[in-house]
Amino acid sequence: MLKLSGLKVLITGGSSGIGKATAKKLSNAGAIVSITGRDKKKLESVAADINVIPIHLDVTKYNSIAVKTLDAFHSMGGIDVLINNAGIGEFGPLESVKVDQFERVFATNVYGLTMMTQEVAKFMKTQERGTIINIGSTASTNGFASGSVYCASKFAVRGLTACWRNELRKNNIRVILINPSEVPTAFNNKDRKEREEEQKKLRSKDIAHAIISAIQMDERGFIPELNVWATNPF
Repeated sequence: MLKLSGLKVLITGGSSGIGKATAKKLSNAGAIVSITGRDKKKLESVAADINVIPIHLDVTKYNSIAVKTLDAFHSMGGIDVLINNAGIGEFGPLESVKVDQFERVFATNVYGLTMMTQEVAKFMKTQERGTIINIGSTASTNGFASGSVYCASKFAVRGLTACWRNELRKNNIRVILINPSEVPTAFNNKDRKEREEEQKKLRSKDIAHAIISAIQMDERGFIPELNVWATNPF
């Protein structure tokens, strides 16, 4: 089992929801963690609260990604794990879908994720090891009404993950997709306020547990894709 103590982990979208819960669990286990976020004040407050390193970054600002990734690398003394967690969603029926909705959602969920992975993969190739975890969604395996934009972005993430998995295995880099079903978080809330936990729905800390379990598997093997469902959300 891979030890978490001393592991160097970079998490995008780490100031709330799944990212924050994962960062907290990893930090408590002795990992060295950097989190990114768009809201600098909130990011710094969360980072201080859970004892992690704040990296102020909006992943849609592609020209900033290389510099900020290098900041994380130097702050932690390396990057062993990248968790691409930053994500947004927009929803609506087919007849109301606009091109700018695709542009906004893909900017974060697909393009930002890709540029982050591109930069971190450079470090991992040099060290000949690493783990990249993309946070997808069960929406990447099955579409739903009014989900055209969001599902398309998550299907894209699933495809990218498969490509990178095959491309990077020769460098001992594990590329893993974790697909949560519905988790009440700040996701899709314009004010970015956290939603309250619902008794039958998954919690952020449940997904954090799945992420960390995937990381901890001995590096000779990995779980390519993991779907996480609530047992009875009805």
